[in-house]
Amino acid sequence: MINKFCKKPLWECSQTLVKVATGAEKAQLVIQNAKLINVCTHEILENVDVAVSEGRIAMVGDCRHCIGENTQVIDASGKYLAPAFMDGHIHVESSMLTVGEYAKAVVAHGTSGIFMDPHEICNVLGLDGVKYMLEDAKRTPLKAMLTTPSCVPAVPGFEDTGASIGPKEVAQTMAWDECVGLGEMMNFPGILGADERTHAIVGETLKAGKIPTGHYSLPETGTGLNGYIASGVRCCHESTREIDALEKMRLGMYAMLREGSAWQDLKEVSKAITNREIDSRFACLISDDTHPNTLQSQGHLDYIVKRAIEEGVDPITAIQMVTINVAQCFQLDHDMGSITPSKCADMVLIDDLQTCKVNEVFIDGELVAKSGKILKEFTPYSYPEKAKKSVRLSTVKTSDFSIDAKGKKDNALVHVIEVIPARVGTYDRHLQVPVQDGLLQAKPEDDILKVAVFERHHETGTIGRGFVKGFGIKNGALAQTVAHDAHNLLVVGSNDKDMAIAANALIECGGGLVAVQNGKILGKVPLPIAGLMSDEPLELMSEKVENLEKAWADMGCALPSPFMTMALIPLACLPETRLTNRGLVDCRTFRFEDLIIE
Repeated sequence: MINKFCKKPLWECSQTLVKVATGAEKAQLVIQNAKLINVCTHEILENVDVAVSEGRIAMVGDCRHCIGENTQVIDASGKYLAPAFMDGHIHVESSMLTVGEYAKAVVAHGTSGIFMDPHEICNVLGLDGVKYMLEDAKRTPLKAMLTTPSCVPAVPGFEDTGASIGPKEVAQTMAWDECVGLGEMMNFPGILGADERTHAIVGETLKAGKIPTGHYSLPETGTGLNGYIASGVRCCHESTREIDALEKMRLGMYAMLREGSAWQDLKEVSKAITNREIDSRFACLISDDTHPNTLQSQGHLDYIVKRAIEEGVDPITAIQMVTINVAQCFQLDHDMGSITPSKCADMVLIDDLQTCKVNEVFIDGELVAKSGKILKEFTPYSYPEKAKKSVRLSTVKTSDFSIDAKGKKDNALVHVIEVIPARVGTYDRHLQVPVQDGLLQAKPEDDILKVAVFERHHETGTIGRGFVKGFGIKNGALAQTVAHDAHNLLVVGSNDKDMAIAANALIECGGGLVAVQNGKILGKVPLPIAGLMSDEPLELMSEKVENLEKAWADMGCALPSPFMTMALIPLACLPETRLTNRGLVDCRTFRFEDLIIE
């Protein structure tokens, strides 16, 4: 794959690099006396110099002969020098930040590149939304590599989205300079069922010589997993058990071990490596979804490397999992992922290896961040008005939350979606709820709340209604337009009045997240860009999200990043049951089912 993300392509500067390595020309930058983390050989080399020119590495070793009067020299004595980090699977929209603000946050923590799947904004605005994010990214030092959204909608026929992406659109994006592959293929039923459209989407990626990325969330690791990998999908971030990650690696699939704000899988899936003597080259560390307050308080990949080390992963192995392994997964290791001659000079200086404390960050040989602060200024990007008018809904009434009991008298047995703390899955519970005046009621004393999903893109008027368990809220309502992946308006609550207030608050501000109790708004995070993001700075967004989390906690919820857990209630490609604007979906059989169990 030809890399379009370095300062210069190698064929334009190879002669210069050779001259610098041999001393015929002097380097622009030399880092001296570092403890080099060699991710190629899994070793630490003492007192190593690195010479850089034209944004690429010319020499590794004793580079004194590369130093001239105009060479910038940095003494790295006592520090570890490693390749800068790359996140192999990330949805920037989950940070609620624009790409520019996201770049400021993660570059300061040692991240030089992300392989982003902007399927959130694509579900709302189509490829126009993807283009907006790419334009936003161009002005930053962060290398934002696109994996084209593959599942818009996530599972066709089960939800209504703002746009649709098929093989034709995917083929179009494969010619974009920013594109390195296909975003997570969540439609594994389509892959395993040999659906022509689904395979054509993957096929257009393979024809272009680029990488299809995956999403295989089934616990079955035999024929299904083999069939999924046989389609050409190269990696998967949906391992939640040790055996999931292990079997994927054994079958030559890159197992992307996830640790985000809500999905904290690393404690379990890292055992695939720590419990046995295996080659870890097919393991990567990724974040998937991270909220702004997490980025500000914990960091990005530096924190995830630290977590892996805490779980018993060898520090060099952990760093391989955010550098060379990621580059090899996307067939970019000829240009990125290691500190070796000819590679892009994307590097970090680390003060403490056990905690992965990053001090300096270099991208294309330029010092872009130091001591946790980004140094490079860049001009702001303004998203067009089209992106800010995406919530198309009339005022919601309390009656919109009524659920017909269909003749049931005092109680009714219903499907209840039970969320799992810090996990993406749900349980399909069969529980009794009360009936009053011919309508099904929430049962907050047993942690059973109402849930509704309003289509918000095309004014179809469709509403899915059901019940959810696991949030611990006894009184109040929560609403958000961050509702994967169609991002319709999602409302959860104990009573119809608060639910209507919450829904209308978001309709009024153009989308976001809100918590309401006894008719009062306790916390709100407006997200006017596609109902997913804000152009406000990290610090302000972090404060708003923390205030909303506090409101959730005051209402009785103890889940980590609860609104991210809530956001998955409509995602019909995850087991066991989900609710979309079209109704209740059994995600094991991929069929709609009646809410009331006869």
